[in-house]
Amino acid sequence: MRNSFLFTSESVSEGHPDKVSDQISDAIVDLFLGIDPEARIACETMTTTQLVVLAGEIRGQGIYQDGQWADGIPEKIEAAVRQTVREIGYEQVGFHWKTLKFENNLHGQSVDIAQGVDAADDKDEGAGDQGIMFGYASDETPDLMPATLDYSHKILEQMAADRKSGKAPFLEPDTKSQVTLRYANERPVEATAIVVSTQHAPGYYFHNGEGDEAKYAELRDYVKGVIADVLPAELLTDNTVYHINPTGKFEIGGPDGDAGLTGRKIIVDTYGGAAPHGGGAFSGKDPTKVDRSAAYITRYLAKNIVAAGLARRCTIQLSYAIGVAEPLSIYVDLHGTGSVDESRIEAAIPGLVKLTPRGIRTHLGLNKPIYRGTAAYGHFGRKAEGDLFPWERTDLVEKLKAALA
Repeated sequence: MRNSFLFTSESVSEGHPDKVSDQISDAIVDLFLGIDPEARIACETMTTTQLVVLAGEIRGQGIYQDGQWADGIPEKIEAAVRQTVREIGYEQVGFHWKTLKFENNLHGQSVDIAQGVDAADDKDEGAGDQGIMFGYASDETPDLMPATLDYSHKILEQMAADRKSGKAPFLEPDTKSQVTLRYANERPVEATAIVVSTQHAPGYYFHNGEGDEAKYAELRDYVKGVIADVLPAELLTDNTVYHINPTGKFEIGGPDGDAGLTGRKIIVDTYGGAAPHGGGAFSGKDPTKVDRSAAYITRYLAKNIVAAGLARRCTIQLSYAIGVAEPLSIYVDLHGTGSVDESRIEAAIPGLVKLTPRGIRTHLGLNKPIYRGTAAYGHFGRKAEGDLFPWERTDLVEKLKAALA
């Protein structure tokens, strides 16, 4: 293991154009699962200046059958899109929830796909696609997440809350953060660089002698205050370098500044580069898609392993074939921090959780409209509360300890 190194993770806010697209796609997932818990959804969203376009395939009772939308569904889809944009906070000339143009190009699910993944009477349903999925946990933070990503998310969450409450009225929705930490003996010991680029109200910039220096100082001091609130005090030192809106003016942002697409921020969604990613995006997919549900169950298993004190770090991989219910492989890596052999954990996992698509959904309770809130500030490291973020529970700890005793 390396004794000392620098590591960096980034996050983007709910107003980033790709995250706007992710949230719209998951708002459609929630809409359809609220009507039919067994609905099949693969919804992609593209956003740009004054335009939102949906595409993909869907199926569900009371939603879309035999090539026809059920009564009122197209109107509900458009209402969900506009409400999502409104809640994010876009009321700008270049992107406004009320006046944007909307296109719905969703269509029925391919029968060729459906035949491979629907359950027959005598067997479990198959996986919705082939693929590999990874879960990860680390004891760097109380959330058992990589510290660089955890702090990057929390900076932006706080800024969004202050924007919406009116505490920071000079902020606009599109924001990015990046945190670089120095590690010693695998532990974060110092923040060496922190980057925050935030869209702002007119005039809140100063660069190369242009803009309003006093307004920029207000924005800069506010952002540094948020950073100080989020990061542990011992990590912020005289050596910490702050880059706050380093390019200067950032008034045009969101989908008006750059097109957004569902699924372009998968590293932000997961572990900030501290762990592998199987490649599949989560947002816009119902939980029969193992890109989503298997990534959730691997995080759940990895988190419980670390919470049980069996390791300080844990990576788990599952693999699936389309139309096949059981995973093809289970892989566990404790990165040299474990108190038990990885092979014992690999052997124990199938007895604790059924890893078929339906088994995962049943164990975690995934056939519910719980996904819009996952689509910004990370799918992991969040608070399990009621039906929300069930993969963040640590209710498997005692069973793991018993199985490995």
